[in-house]
Amino acid sequence: MGYPGKNVKQYETPNHPFQGERIQDEHSLVDEYGLKNKEELWGAQSELRRYRREARNLLGEPDEAVADETEQLLGRLRRIGVLGEESTLDDVLTLDVTDLLERRLQTVVYRQGLANTIDQARQFVNHGHVAVGRQRVRVPSYTVDRDEGNTVEFYGNSPLAEDLHPERAGEEQA
Repeated sequence: MGYPGKNVKQYETPNHPFQGERIQDEHSLVDEYGLKNKEELWGAQSELRRYRREARNLLGEPDEAVADETEQLLGRLRRIGVLGEESTLDDVLTLDVTDLLERRLQTVVYRQGLANTIDQARQFVNHGHVAVGRQRVRVPSYTVDRDEGNTVEFYGNSPLAEDLHPERAGEEQA
C-alpha cells in the first residue's frame, strides 16, 4: 500500500523521449486542443491505449464468452460519443487520440462557440463559467457524453451568462 496522499500517475510517458517528429506532433496537438502540457496529451493517449488493448483482448476470445464485455466496451465508447451506433471492436482499433480530445469539455466549449479561442475556453471552464446540464464543471478534461453535448452552456450565476457581457458581445461579431 502506498502513501494515501500521493496521487498515482495516470499516463505513460513515451519510450523514446527525444524523437523530433513525435515531439512536433505532440506540440501541434497541445496547441490545437489548448492542453496545459504534454501530460494531458499523454493521459489521453494512455486512455486510448487502454481501450485498444481491451478491444484486442476481446477479439482474441471466443464470441460467446465475451459478448457482455464487448457490449460494455462499445456501449461506453458510444456513450462518450467516440463511436457510432453500428460500430464494432474493429472500429475501436482505428480510433485516434484526436477522437478523445474532441470530447473534452474545453474543446466542446470552443466548438460550440462559447469561447473565441481554445485557451479562452479553458479559462472559462477553470473559472467556473461553464455548466454541463445545469451543473458547474471546473475540469477542462471532463469528458462530455454524447447526450450531454447539447447541455453545455454558461453557468446561470456567471457574468458571462448575460448577453451584454463584453466577452459575449465579441462573439456575435465574429
